[in-house]
Amino acid sequence: MSVRGWLLVLPLAVACTQSPPPSEPPPAAPSPAPKLVQKAAAPVSAEPPPPAPPVDLDAKAKELADRFIILDGHIDVPYRLWSSRDKAGRITEDVSERTEKGDFDYPRARAGGLDAPFMSIYVPAKLEGKGAKKLADQLIDLVEDIAKKSPDKFRVARSSEEVQQNAREGKISLLLGMENGSPIEKKLENVKHFHERGVRYITLAHSKDNHLSDSSYDERHTHKGLSAFGEKVVAEMNRLGILVDVSHLSDDAFWDVMAKSQVPVIASHSSCRHFTPGWQRNMSDEMIQALAKKGGVIQINFGSGFIDEKIQKQESLRWKQRSALLKKHKLESNDPGAKPLLEQFEKEHPASFATVAQVADHIDHVKKLAGVEHVGLGSDFDGVGDSLPVGLKDASQYPGLIKVLLERGYTEAEIEKICSGNVLRVWRETERFSSK
Repeated sequence: MSVRGWLLVLPLAVACTQSPPPSEPPPAAPSPAPKLVQKAAAPVSAEPPPPAPPVDLDAKAKELADRFIILDGHIDVPYRLWSSRDKAGRITEDVSERTEKGDFDYPRARAGGLDAPFMSIYVPAKLEGKGAKKLADQLIDLVEDIAKKSPDKFRVARSSEEVQQNAREGKISLLLGMENGSPIEKKLENVKHFHERGVRYITLAHSKDNHLSDSSYDERHTHKGLSAFGEKVVAEMNRLGILVDVSHLSDDAFWDVMAKSQVPVIASHSSCRHFTPGWQRNMSDEMIQALAKKGGVIQINFGSGFIDEKIQKQESLRWKQRSALLKKHKLESNDPGAKPLLEQFEKEHPASFATVAQVADHIDHVKKLAGVEHVGLGSDFDGVGDSLPVGLKDASQYPGLIKVLLERGYTEAEIEKICSGNVLRVWRETERFSSK
């Protein structure tokens, strides 16, 4: 049959069959009968296939939390336990079991999929030159004791490979990050001492300027950045394979670190200043981009004051009021006599809370600003008091954050980078540099 003849009879043939899609071109072959017969054979009353069942995002988030290594840049368990000691000096909490207090223990970490928390070896700024190294060593001993007493649950890890090996064996890796460089005590050999003890990052300063660096909280700006000795410490950390942590540093000190460090650095528990304008404890867009350009990672702090500008201002005021209250009664916050005063203060000045979705907003911001390869998790559990967001109250709730990321279209590969891949990459690069 000629093409013209075919076109004349086509309407009749189509009337007996299902119509081809409008975008389908007219058949070019001279004898399309088999294709027409095949279509005509399909039952006219055939029902469309049932829609795919909706994805259970809660179950998916939990599955990813269990499958991926979750590394948290900052959890204040050691100082929490140190502060729990009774009059005989005995620690009164056991994080290998469910605890009534705090944000972290083994059951909750397991429920949340947490594999590698950096245990903060936190040394208060007031110990600068007054026994800082002694306390740091005692807190490291404390972490080692946790692992020794529960070897079926915990294991201290000193390398990125050990983190992965422990995860394969079902153990939670206890990592050591020293918060405050005061324990260096003006002796460069102490950097090596703490490396040998397992410390794998050092936050150069905390709430006050010290002999290494200026702090974001201190208005004195003693060194206008890093001290000359602080620059030597950064170089020694690079040489030994200790990550440089820029959380808590003044802006000037941050830029000095960017100029001096030969490897990528981390911000172990900071968030985005974009959401808290003017607050130096968080990182500006320019700083985040510079951190990323050097290959580093910002690990988002979950504290509500880090996440929400209004709450940050409320918390700053509450902090000043609490400090004034304690000073009036000549008490420290961990003194037994301070407890009833602070409890009454909290009743009279209730806290406000951010949400897990707002924490995800900070992750979104870093992704858009610098790329998903430069953001991680740094909860500050046990370090920010009763200020954690709704949906991220303790170590069991990482899946809730993962669920929000899934809802926003993050891929599994992106989520794995955020959970641990980015920080492990920086850690490996630091290890490679130190081994040269």
